[in-house]
Amino acid sequence: MDKAEAGPPIYLDACATTPLRPGVQRRIQDLQNQAWGNPSSLHSYGLSAAEALERTRVEIGSLLDADADEILITSGATESIHLGIRGLASSLPPGRILISAVEHPAVTAAAQALTPLGWELAMAPVDSEGFIQLDRFEELLRPPTRLVSVIWGQSEVGTLQPLKTIGALCQLHGIPFHTDATQVISQALPDWNTLPVDLLTASAHKCGGPRGVGLLLVRRAWKQKLAALLTGGGQQNNLRSGTESTMLLAGMAEALSQIQRSDVEGLPDSGNGIRGLRDQLEVRLCRTACIEAIGHPQQRLPHHLALLLRTPSGRPLSGRRMVRALDQQGLAVSSGSACSSGRNTDSSVLTAMGLPSEMRRSGIRLSLGFWNADHQIETIVERFERALQACCDD
Repeated sequence: MDKAEAGPPIYLDACATTPLRPGVQRRIQDLQNQAWGNPSSLHSYGLSAAEALERTRVEIGSLLDADADEILITSGATESIHLGIRGLASSLPPGRILISAVEHPAVTAAAQALTPLGWELAMAPVDSEGFIQLDRFEELLRPPTRLVSVIWGQSEVGTLQPLKTIGALCQLHGIPFHTDATQVISQALPDWNTLPVDLLTASAHKCGGPRGVGLLLVRRAWKQKLAALLTGGGQQNNLRSGTESTMLLAGMAEALSQIQRSDVEGLPDSGNGIRGLRDQLEVRLCRTACIEAIGHPQQRLPHHLALLLRTPSGRPLSGRRMVRALDQQGLAVSSGSACSSGRNTDSSVLTAMGLPSEMRRSGIRLSLGFWNADHQIETIVERFERALQACCDD
């Protein structure tokens, strides 16, 4: 069966990227028409753009309960992660940077970039559900640890880390704490004012906003010690040079605003509203012994479903192979993080969780968005079963 015979495609890869939420493109276009100038220019075109930029920054600050001057605009989560980790480390004496064993590749790369500068990299272990082992984590907070980064919502298996506990431990030891909140913010907006976090990164395109824009939230005390990675024009108080995209930031603000409204009104497009749809899908898919849900059963992203695959005889089934088979059935899913799923190697996340070596390439991820609905469940299950049968028959 080819894709045309399978029927209309269904996208189940929200953790990789999302389509634009309704109204986002219109807001981007409206601002492009009204304030397309360079916000650093002193003429009326630039002043209009600068005013629109700051209004949008204040809007995002209000949505996240943050002050506008705590927000740095970047090109996305990867840049934000590197600016937060490497930018802050440059002002600290070399010591140990502590990250979890299940970080996004961008965090691992940023931490590894510090080792030639005299830093030691340590990874806090996780349990079989991807949950950080707090006793080992606290042990690793002892000197010479000077910087910590722990992902909030793991993109491959969906596990949510105990952010408040981790943050409180870091505060107790006087260590700055960064978190990659990209996947969490796509579902519900955090209250920055009460989070025990010093630096937080996010990206618009996981939220139904445009690609090419993200943010780094930084507490004022640490912002003073942040060193720029991109220099030149001196924008954003010399912390991130480059002409800001007023239009893209407005698109991000619109997407975040819709997430907040959805959370408040209990709409079924994100947060707790989409959890029920995910749970229905999990129950239906896991009726067979060939499919097993992994990750923490409760503390996980509400739109995320991580699965391990086996044949009826119990042999591991390649996640990459299943992704291709599902694509032929008109279902778009991922095997692991989209930033690393092109590599035919053992999943570093599943390895850290202690899965047997033969199962480390058998994981896939389904992640839902505002475009999915109850009436698709039956179709998804049918297509999934056909793809699984095709893989087992080959």
